[in-house]
Amino acid sequence: MAQTAAPAKAPAADAQNGRPTRPDEKAFNEALVKAEKAHKASMDQLNAIKAKIDVALPNKNKDQLSPAQKRRQELIAQAKEIRQKQAGGKNARTGKLDQIKRLDDQLRSRTAEQKAARAKVPFKSIEDLDRQIAQIEKEVNSGAMKLVDEKKALSDMSNLRKVRKNFGQFDDAQKQIDDLRAKIKEIKDTMEDPEQKALSEEYNKIQSELDAIKAEQDEAFKGISSLRDERSRLQAEQQEKYSAIRKLKDDYYSQKKAFQAYEREAREKAQARRQAEQEAYVQEKKRAEAEKKLAEASDPAYFEEMRRANSLLQFLDPSHKVEKAPLMADTGLSAQAQRTVDDAALKGTKLVRKEDREEEWAPAMKKGKKGKKNTAAASNTKSFNCPPAVVQDCAFIGIDPPMSSADVPAVIEKVKAKLDHWKNDQEAQTQRNIEKAKKELEKAEANGTTTTTTNGDKVAEVTQSVEEVSIADKQES
Repeated sequence: MAQTAAPAKAPAADAQNGRPTRPDEKAFNEALVKAEKAHKASMDQLNAIKAKIDVALPNKNKDQLSPAQKRRQELIAQAKEIRQKQAGGKNARTGKLDQIKRLDDQLRSRTAEQKAARAKVPFKSIEDLDRQIAQIEKEVNSGAMKLVDEKKALSDMSNLRKVRKNFGQFDDAQKQIDDLRAKIKEIKDTMEDPEQKALSEEYNKIQSELDAIKAEQDEAFKGISSLRDERSRLQAEQQEKYSAIRKLKDDYYSQKKAFQAYEREAREKAQARRQAEQEAYVQEKKRAEAEKKLAEASDPAYFEEMRRANSLLQFLDPSHKVEKAPLMADTGLSAQAQRTVDDAALKGTKLVRKEDREEEWAPAMKKGKKGKKNTAAASNTKSFNCPPAVVQDCAFIGIDPPMSSADVPAVIEKVKAKLDHWKNDQEAQTQRNIEKAKKELEKAEANGTTTTTTNGDKVAEVTQSVEEVSIADKQES
């Protein structure tokens, strides 16, 4: 038998990049349907041959009976059960048959007597007899008959009347015959039980099926040798079809698993790469932030507080002189003057800024109504104006802003006290900030993807660049 052609197997991997090819599921399903259809047809033929062999050679093992053997045993058991049911009413049936036989003998005897008696009478019925008597009587009464004929007619009438009396006996005998027939019919009706009749019909059907099975066994036994050869051939064909299905599935699913494994590995690699890139990005960001913090930690501590404190002192005490030393180290990147102006050759009057000639300048006094004179001067001496920037600076350095002119000296003392504290603690606090930033940088480097040596070099490099510029150098520059 022709083999079911399997679809052409796709190459296991691409020749260029080694990537497995996705198997064609549609082609696989079509080929699988064809292969399974061919295998089913082969199995049906094999099962049919096996059934014929089982019919020809009944299996002696009671636990492994063929369907035909099981059916035959079932039919035999049913027939036996029917015979047992029928045997229960056999005695009663025999008695009824004997009674019917006796009544039938009586019926035949009386019927024969009735026929013999009627044969002697030329009339079939009493009506015919009465018509004959009436006819003879009419002829006698007419007076046209001779005396001899009249005597004969009267004698015939007398005989006919006697015969008419015997017709009543015929009716009684016929009634007795009818009673016998009714009694026989009644007994026969009692013998015709619907259940017994159904059992008889069922028994006949079972016997017919048993005869058919026996005939099939006899017919199959004649060709047992050819049936065995056909069974061997179909078994080999069935195994071949099954192997084709199994190979088709193995090829498809092995190729599918290889493709899925490759895709899964590719996804895992891509995910691992993205994760590594993300971790590297996050770690680099943390390291950059730590380096930034370390670089910022090298700036003098309390820089902003001291700047705002000096600004407050300048506002509250114009005579306060701010230190000229920069609060931040000179990094060499600040803007430098490209040229200087030589004012030795300049002549004329030097213009003075408005702030420098403040005591020479006074606004004009407006004349008002009577009683309003010197109102502006009085208000300037009694009121105190604190700008919002001063309030913000006071809040930043942690002191209460002055609410009146009387509060200014106390605020100035508080600002100077804080300023002295910051100056004295500036170097130590700056060093503490540097140490803290160094620890954060080392922690960020230790958790990163770079090697320990690289991390140590980076920390040492940044630390060295910070230590090169000390707080003293910054103050001197």
